[in-house]
Amino acid sequence: MAASMVGICCYVWRRGSCNLLGPATLCLTRRSKFHSSSSAHHGLLLSLHKRGVLKDSFPENAAQDQLPRLLQSGAQTVYCGFDPTADSLHVGNLLALIGLLHFRGAGHHVIAVLGGATAQLGDPSGKTSEREQLSADVVEANTHSIRESIQRIFTNHELHFHDGSRPLGTVTVLNNLSWYKNWGVVGFLSEAGRHFRMGTMLSRHSVQSRLKSAEGMSLTEFTYQVFQAYDFHHLNQVYGCKIQLGGTDQLGNLMSGHEYIHKVSGEEVYGLTIPLVTSTVGDKLGKTAGNAVWLNRDKTSPFELYQFFLRQPDASVEGYLRLFTFLPLAEVEKLMEQQREDPSKRLAHKRLAAEVTKLVHGKEGLETAKRCTNALYHSSVQALEEMSDEELQELFREAPFHELLLEPGTTVIDACRKVGAIPEGPRGYQMVSDGAVWINHTRTDNPEQVLIPKLHILANGLTLLRVGKKNFYIIKWLSL
Repeated sequence: MAASMVGICCYVWRRGSCNLLGPATLCLTRRSKFHSSSSAHHGLLLSLHKRGVLKDSFPENAAQDQLPRLLQSGAQTVYCGFDPTADSLHVGNLLALIGLLHFRGAGHHVIAVLGGATAQLGDPSGKTSEREQLSADVVEANTHSIRESIQRIFTNHELHFHDGSRPLGTVTVLNNLSWYKNWGVVGFLSEAGRHFRMGTMLSRHSVQSRLKSAEGMSLTEFTYQVFQAYDFHHLNQVYGCKIQLGGTDQLGNLMSGHEYIHKVSGEEVYGLTIPLVTSTVGDKLGKTAGNAVWLNRDKTSPFELYQFFLRQPDASVEGYLRLFTFLPLAEVEKLMEQQREDPSKRLAHKRLAAEVTKLVHGKEGLETAKRCTNALYHSSVQALEEMSDEELQELFREAPFHELLLEPGTTVIDACRKVGAIPEGPRGYQMVSDGAVWINHTRTDNPEQVLIPKLHILANGLTLLRVGKKNFYIIKWLSL
């Protein structure tokens, strides 16, 4: 482990604190293991299962008896891990964060563990080949970026979604490198390794599937479950954490943690799984599938996130409203009734897109997404005028951005040639004359037309130039 990553990354937030840290379908198992109860905390588990946020529990009988009693006994600590194998989380990770947010909203304490150590090993769960090895410096940078993203989402939830009816639990963000930094290989294996049995480790689905593949499995990946199990043990001993959340592909790792803790301390701990979001062809909707929708603005803009959920198939919308929003289920049902009465209004789609965008990027991000939508799909000049340079560049990511001096008498043909939007000579002149050029959503066919403020140059000093159907150019005019 690199010395540059040594040191604990821990942030604790409490209620009232302001300085906190392609189409998809989802198949949900509707058979509930969380039976009805007068207990509000049993009700939490039942509600989360009805929403589809929780799928299974480990041990299997825990959801029916032990876990509800534990939650009823007082505020508990729940954790979920995120390996910083990229510089941003993606929408597939969002459901895990939403699970933590539901527990926090019910007054329980939550921990997000960033795998500064385990990211350097690589989790084999759900993978057909070994991850590319990451340097310590890359992992450190990824950890910092993801920590900021988690901070933003928890802050947005507290500001925009928590009704204040009950106190929020605390949020702690840790880097698991902090408790491995002083371990040596021999010491760790002597302390932790003796409690793991090869037969059990080999029987895990994530191991079996890889051992049967042509590539096989490295020792590094094989030991991943030992480290995740030890993470749970460390959190149990230091923070009293008894509940771990993880994707369904993490069930084997959850079992390893439960078994290790039971052997070492005899403590009863529990695992809860959340369903995996998959694409329409059944692939896990994550970064390795090549279709990731990211939670960091510099990788997926608020507009792109908004459009991703707005374009979901009709059959997916109700399930996504249950999963990705905090709307009461009765309100979800009402929205779906309104949608069925007039599908053309797409009220459910719009509410879904708005709720998720506001959670991930806040109210300002949602307003950005709406302005971009109006500017691009509704040809709104007003929306263009209200957009910042950053928003325009996010909306037209592939569009060249030019800063030009606005000289007196600058014409349409001058502007087009300065940004390289048309060919030189008669051919470019003819393209403008034929109406192939649009300025701020308005077709122009006079090459010699002098640019007019408020028509060709918006109040924010910007011009959106389009040639043909898809070739955009953004011009920011600088006064002489």
